[in-house]
Order: sequence, then structure tokens, then C-alpha cells
Amino acid sequence: MTQLTLPGIEAGRLEHHLFFAVKPDPDTAARIADQAGRLQAEVPVEGRLQDADRFHITLQSLGPFMQVPSGVAARACLAAQRIHVAPFDVTFDRILSFKGRPGNFPWVLTPEIAPGALTAFHQKLVDALNWAGFRASGRHFTPHVTLLYSEHRFRPREIAPITWRVREFVLIDSWFGKTHHEIKGCWPLSDDGLQ
Repeated sequence: MTQLTLPGIEAGRLEHHLFFAVKPDPDTAARIADQAGRLQAEVPVEGRLQDADRFHITLQSLGPFMQVPSGVAARACLAAQRIHVAPFDVTFDRILSFKGRPGNFPWVLTPEIAPGALTAFHQKLVDALNWAGFRASGRHFTPHVTLLYSEHRFRPREIAPITWRVREFVLIDSWFGKTHHEIKGCWPLSDDGLQ
């Protein structure tokens, strides 16, 4: 049974999405917004650009919830504390549109080739989450930053590479329909010799 099908309890509305992510620093977020704005000027688009402070790369979703259970958040934090990785660089060099629901196509910033350090970090997070009792999967990881949602799709476009150093990762509680991200935890990256 899921939280939507418990007998005797009326199904509620899912209002929270809990996930791990890395975020670009403010200067990089501004560069990303600038590139997206240039593309918006060239391609007909109805959608509104995401706020730059909400740009992120989703690493692992822990699920949608009516309310985030405290036990889930606590286990996620325990898993995060097990990760010891040195800061690393990521470079994204193209904007494209993903398939989506009709009339709601995500426009995303993505790399031509997934950065090896980011992929390795993602796998360490998956392993730590599985240790903590989650059913995390390393399959189907497509690093991207969602820029906006549009009625239109377009062909991929190369852009001047945008590189930033990943120095931390965060646990985010995203409130559906409220354009609000609450940071539930933040862990700096450092390779202190632990594995």
C-alpha cells in the first residue's frame, strides 16, 4: 500500500517532493539565466524562466509526500553524512527540450557527456541511501538543470560552456505549486580520507 491507499484514510494531496541536489553558486546561476534568456529571445516560448536561486541538478528523488515524514528526512541525513568526496567541476554546454507532457516540455541545460566526477558522486549517494534503507537507483541519471517549461520543443543548441565547482550538496523539500524550496540539510564536499 502507498500513502494514498491506506484503508479508512482519505487520500490527500501530495504537497512535498524531497530530493538531493547540487546547486550552482549565485554567479553561475546568473550565467545560466543569461543563456536561457538569450534562447528565449530566439525561440517562441510561453513559459517563465525558473528563478535562478532554484536552479539545481537533481541527484536522487526520495519521493512525493503529503508531509515529509521525520524518519525519512533523518535517514536521508544519515546517508548524506557517509559521503566523503572532494569538490569537483561540472561543465554544461547545451540547452535542449526533454519530452514531457503535451504542452509542458522542460527546457534544460545539460552536458554533451555526463561529467565523470558527478556520475561517481551520484553513485556514492545511491550507495549511501541504500545503506540507510532507501531503494535508490543509479540507473537513468541524466544530469540537467531545468530552466523552464514550455508548450514548444526545439532542437538542441550548443552554448558557451558553463563550468562551476560543486562544493556541497543539499536535501531539498520542494513545495508543489508554491515555487518554494526549503533546504533540509547541506553537506560540504571534502575528501578527508574516509570512504
